[in-house]
Amino acid sequence: MDTTSLSLKKRWNERKADNPKLRSRQGASELGVSEAELLAAHCDGEQTIRLQGPWADLINQLESLGYVMALTRNDQAVHETKGRYKNVNFKDHAGVVLGENIDLRIFQKHWEFGFAAPVENPRKTLRSLQFFDSRGVAIHKVYMMNEEHLDNYDQLIEDFRHPDQSPSLSVTPIPDSNNRKKDDEVDVNALLDMWSNLQSTHDFYPMLRDHNVARLHAIRLGEGKFTRKVANNSTQKLLHLAAEREVPIMVFVGSRGVVQIHSGVIENVKTMKNWLNILDPEFNLHLREDKIAASWVVQKPSEDGIITSLELFDEDDNLMANFFGKRKMGVGMTELESWRNILNELD
Repeated sequence: MDTTSLSLKKRWNERKADNPKLRSRQGASELGVSEAELLAAHCDGEQTIRLQGPWADLINQLESLGYVMALTRNDQAVHETKGRYKNVNFKDHAGVVLGENIDLRIFQKHWEFGFAAPVENPRKTLRSLQFFDSRGVAIHKVYMMNEEHLDNYDQLIEDFRHPDQSPSLSVTPIPDSNNRKKDDEVDVNALLDMWSNLQSTHDFYPMLRDHNVARLHAIRLGEGKFTRKVANNSTQKLLHLAAEREVPIMVFVGSRGVVQIHSGVIENVKTMKNWLNILDPEFNLHLREDKIAASWVVQKPSEDGIITSLELFDEDDNLMANFFGKRKMGVGMTELESWRNILNELD
């Protein structure tokens, strides 16, 4: 082990001894390294094992692990779902997982590093698979929830074991490519005209790309026609109303390489300090409510009528999470009136 990795591992162990509840993401930040670098410092080829792709092939094998927890997060929101990886399909640069509970959109070009590692839990040690982008920032994690598929877990590790099990890791900062158009450079009428002719919610991102505008920038330009700004405590109100009225919703949280989606009725909404939480048996959301800098109700035309969402942004204009009403399959995918009623009650 090189001295840099040895020092990092030693400093982590000292901090962990002082604060047993310290999570690796927070600890890495305090130590001035990425989470992937901190994990790599523990790489020994036995307990913590570096993995390699092809990542699409690895994801296709996750179904063999049975019942697991899938976790995707960004700086302000954590999305945890328990279930099975089913109906995995990759086409070109993107993939999907369409299990009954685990529902993912995967952008594999951003998957750079992978590890298998034990994770300390208050009840027991969990085995995990953890994936990171080129910066060393976590994009997706998988936690074993059962003992009966440990042989499959071990086999997956052997199938994707990296030949290099050294504890050092080089991460690559992402250059700032903030070349989006400013207000006076955008053809607003052309943007709004294209918006009014959307055929699907999936056409929204291509519209942003075609006009070279950031998501929040477009939402601001659409105010009064397609968007409405609401109070930053709207999410709490929305979740409580959805739970009380048993309105099924969709909750989206994305990292750089994955968007994770939950669909269904929610039950247990709790606020703990700055965190707004959904704490249901197979789905948890943890949202930093104090970090919400802007909240918008957004309408997108589609072949099935208007689709409406609540979208949350932090102070750096990054999308934290967004919420939709669950649409009923087989009846034109129309939006629930009960969902629209909730959004109309937001101040």
